[in-house]
Amino acid sequence: MTAQVRLPGRPEPVIVTRPAWADSHRQPVSRRVYAAAHVAATPGGEIDWAATLAFREYLWEHGFAVAEAMDTSQRGMGLSWPQARILILRSAARAAELRTPIACGAGTDQLGSGPHPLPDIISAYTEQLTTVQDAGAEIILMASRALAASTRSRDDYLGVYGELLARARQPVILHWLGGAFDPALRGYWGAAEFGAAADTVLELIRRGEGKVSGLKLSLLNAGHEITLRRQLPPGVRMYTGDDFNYADLIRGDERGHSDALLGTFAAITAPAAAALQALDRGDLDGYDAAMGPTVELSRVIFEAPTYYYKVGVAFLAWLNGLQPWFSMVDGLETRRSAEHLCRVFELAAAAGVLRDPELAVGRMTQYLNQGAQT
Repeated sequence: MTAQVRLPGRPEPVIVTRPAWADSHRQPVSRRVYAAAHVAATPGGEIDWAATLAFREYLWEHGFAVAEAMDTSQRGMGLSWPQARILILRSAARAAELRTPIACGAGTDQLGSGPHPLPDIISAYTEQLTTVQDAGAEIILMASRALAASTRSRDDYLGVYGELLARARQPVILHWLGGAFDPALRGYWGAAEFGAAADTVLELIRRGEGKVSGLKLSLLNAGHEITLRRQLPPGVRMYTGDDFNYADLIRGDERGHSDALLGTFAAITAPAAAALQALDRGDLDGYDAAMGPTVELSRVIFEAPTYYYKVGVAFLAWLNGLQPWFSMVDGLETRRSAEHLCRVFELAAAAGVLRDPELAVGRMTQYLNQGAQT
């Protein structure tokens, strides 16, 4: 099945062909992969709980573990901690019913902006950490704006995180989010220079004595990730959060590979799942054929200002019929231009991301017509 649509400024129509990806996949065995899921919303900006939870089931059906209540879910950009808490509880309960893997973000976003006493930051982290633990989910210790604004040295980071690791009942995934994703996190781990910050992370992992199971690194720098990946202790996984270079980082080299915890998996779900199945079979050509065309799409979705990437994720979910409206919490859907979303559509068609050509073309046409009327 094919359908086509004319986009503004293009001499030829964009032709959308139904991709041949399977509707479901088992969990991959050669890589551990988490998809950071977004939150669907009503036109009024309220959470659409039915669509939000159904989207997580869609990810599970394609073999991904779900990373819940992360920045992809608009933490700190419209989604409050009380809302995130409900999201964690509902998603974790559904994961338990389906016996599927889930990890949830624990942070400090119940605190206001600006510096805070370190004991208050530990208390805020502990509240969220306890919520995640009690829900039966794996813990992702998110990077904290409050901590970044309050620390004076690497020792403050080591002290705060050391206390949190002591309170965790199970090993956690550390979360290192770079300034491109959140400018308030520049200089995290007490250093602007990567090598010094990485030394702090490695020291924290060493002191944790098995309490750190992995590190999600979102610096959009493949060289930095490979360097740090090769220094991690045995048993500690590197989860790439690099939405520009993930294809090569997951594929790996003769000295290892990265696992993945990515927001882009929520946008490129079907081809990424097929690529990971090919990797399990040792079919590197099949992996490249499925994953390779998604990279340009992901780079456009995550182009600067990178923190608005969530708009592209929600847009593709709407085009694919995975939510009834192109709406986001706090009206965030307006933060990308029509030209940007036209480019997302073109590249999604080329990468085999649009699963129903007629539906995708119909909704794209609806989006363009609405723009012409406003």
